[in-house]
Amino acid sequence: FPAAADGLGSIAIDTTQLNMSVTDPTAWATAMNNLGMVPVGLAGQQLVTDSICVPGFDPSLSMMTGITPINPMIPGMGLVPPPPPTDVPVVKEIIHCKSCTLFPPNPNLPPPSTRERPPGCKTVFVGGLPENATEEIIQEVFEQCGDITAIRKSKKNFCHIRFAEEFMVDKAIYLSGYRMRLGSSTDKKDSGRLHVDFAQARDDFYEWECKQRMLAREERHRRKMEEDRLRPPSPPAIMHYSEHEAALLAEKLKDDSKFSEAITVLLTWIERGEVNRRSANQFYSMVQSANSHVRRLMNEKAAHEQEMEQAKESFKNALTGILTQFEQIVAVFNASTRQKAWDHFSKAQRKNIDIWRKHSEELRNAHSEQLMGIRREEEMEMSDDDSGDNPTKKLRVDDSALAAQAYALKEENDSLRWQLDAYRNEVELLKQEKGQLFRTEESLTKDQQLQFLQQTMQGMQQQLLSIQEELNNKKSELEQAKEEQTHTQAMLKVLQEQLKSAKELAEINGHDESQANEINVLTVALVNQDREKNSEKRSPGLKSEKEALLIGIISTFLHVHPFGANIEYLWSYMQQLDSRISANEIEMLLMRLPRMFKQEFTGVGATLEKRWKFCAFEGIKTI
Repeated sequence: FPAAADGLGSIAIDTTQLNMSVTDPTAWATAMNNLGMVPVGLAGQQLVTDSICVPGFDPSLSMMTGITPINPMIPGMGLVPPPPPTDVPVVKEIIHCKSCTLFPPNPNLPPPSTRERPPGCKTVFVGGLPENATEEIIQEVFEQCGDITAIRKSKKNFCHIRFAEEFMVDKAIYLSGYRMRLGSSTDKKDSGRLHVDFAQARDDFYEWECKQRMLAREERHRRKMEEDRLRPPSPPAIMHYSEHEAALLAEKLKDDSKFSEAITVLLTWIERGEVNRRSANQFYSMVQSANSHVRRLMNEKAAHEQEMEQAKESFKNALTGILTQFEQIVAVFNASTRQKAWDHFSKAQRKNIDIWRKHSEELRNAHSEQLMGIRREEEMEMSDDDSGDNPTKKLRVDDSALAAQAYALKEENDSLRWQLDAYRNEVELLKQEKGQLFRTEESLTKDQQLQFLQQTMQGMQQQLLSIQEELNNKKSELEQAKEEQTHTQAMLKVLQEQLKSAKELAEINGHDESQANEINVLTVALVNQDREKNSEKRSPGLKSEKEALLIGIISTFLHVHPFGANIEYLWSYMQQLDSRISANEIEMLLMRLPRMFKQEFTGVGATLEKRWKFCAFEGIKTI
């Protein structure tokens, strides 16, 4: 019965297990043992001995570390014997529980079919339950497979069981095909054939996705740590140019041990564009210091070349000595193969000597070719002239020494000339700085005069603006007075005409004086109403209570700012109280009340700024 173990492995079956009585209380343990798994939460005798089980094995380790749980009964792990032949079926036993009994299916029938296992499956579908089966009975049967976290029972003789771990599902699948009977009843409602299959649950899939994401995070973290470990270190940050840093860099350039670091900083400063007319001399001296290292580097190169020549010579001498010893070893082998000594060796000894001789000859030939190659390279480096003539060699050596001395003298001359130029530039820079000191005093006086002139200009501009505002106000008042005068004259004419017509009508009709007095009272009232309308036109009133509140808040704000505030500052303050108000509304309201708020201009040119001030205390005196 190959599918009984469901890919988890099995163990060899003894004949005693095949002939076990159905009333054996350990039948359930025998069934789980045939499956090849250690039962979880099973009371009674342990199915697998401690010597076979992995000590301290925790199945929940997979959720914490991402390690796939290991079944200690898997074949090939060295824990259990190899599986039995496939033709030997696994016998299922009768399982006795407190409230029910499970009878195994016919072993000749094909194994029960199951659906494809969902990823991270911890939930099983159990169908074919007896109609009278309760949740407690289901709990009693399936808790032998492992810890149960939830049971959802339906009224249609099926349920869903969710386990704590994935491997517990395989134990529950083992029970598929068993016939369940409640107690000893033979009623049809108390029996049913179980069908256990994998179930797809959102909680299982969510936990599986969380586990996969955790493993992916661990993999990304591991890769990042590996990349950080293999990434080359960042270059050190280069400081910004300053006179102090330049002086320190000049000292580092003179030091042979710090030259490499200092020359990098100098190159970065030049590429950044730090060289200007003021710092040109300082940079020139640093470049001169860098050039002074050329001679040192040439001397170091010559010393290294000399060391290389000495190393080549010592290597050639050592190789010659090795080759000589190889020749001696080969001569010993050749002497051993001669007739006088060869006859006294055994067959095995002769074979070994022959092998050793051939190996030594091969090594000797390889070293000889290497030595000949070195000699050919030396001959190719030599000139076409006679290389064996010693006087010419001495002349060549003398010529090269003289050329080196001449080059050194030329370098010293150039360095001295550059130093002289640097000193001249420094002297010119000092002269320029002294001239600038005398000029600064004159420029200070000129700057002060310019400041005074600018201040006077600003005062005159402010006076001119105030005079212009007063002139505009006077003009507007004069125009209003003219309009009022013309209006009153027109009203007087109209009233006079009405009065005349009324008197004529009174004389004609014979009315008494009381009616005439009433007409006079009406005319006076009309005149007073006209005056009130004119006064309302002269000073436009507030449109709403909101404007009154705005005027009060603005007055309080400007009163605590005696030097005034621009419209943007005032608008930002009012925005905190009412976000719907705009700067244009505030400015129009301030312009409608010239006796309460006035506008002043401060600054010159680009710094010109308009400020509003509260002037109600001054304006009330002019009313």
